[in-house]
Amino acid sequence: MQEPTKVTDTSTPTGTKIDVTVETGDAITSPSTNAQFDEIKEKVVVVLSELPGYISSFFGSYQKPIITIVLILSALVTLKVLFAVIYALNDVPLLAPTFELIGMGYTAWFVYRYLLKASTRQELVQEFKSYKEQVTGD
Repeated sequence: MQEPTKVTDTSTPTGTKIDVTVETGDAITSPSTNAQFDEIKEKVVVVLSELPGYISSFFGSYQKPIITIVLILSALVTLKVLFAVIYALNDVPLLAPTFELIGMGYTAWFVYRYLLKASTRQELVQEFKSYKEQVTGD
């Protein structure tokens, strides 16, 4: 390894002395640092090679909670996007009142079709039961 060379320059207009030290030579390396580096590198390679096994065993152990968390997060993201779309549609002129009229019209039709007579109410209950059986599989 070479010794640093020291250069002194006094050429500033104010007469300030500037000391500059310049180091030349190779980077400092020793056999012990190379051995430590190789040991750390081997440990990292082993961990990375076993990473798929770690991930699959973790997912196998916690499959149901992970799926539940993913479903909850996706439902939250879906609701957030839905509310953003509805808010954007409400800003369009005449679109919100049109949707309100459509909703009132459908509500009036639903009441007239299913809720006024006892026979149609029974029909509605039967439809709900059939949908429930289709969803639950009972």
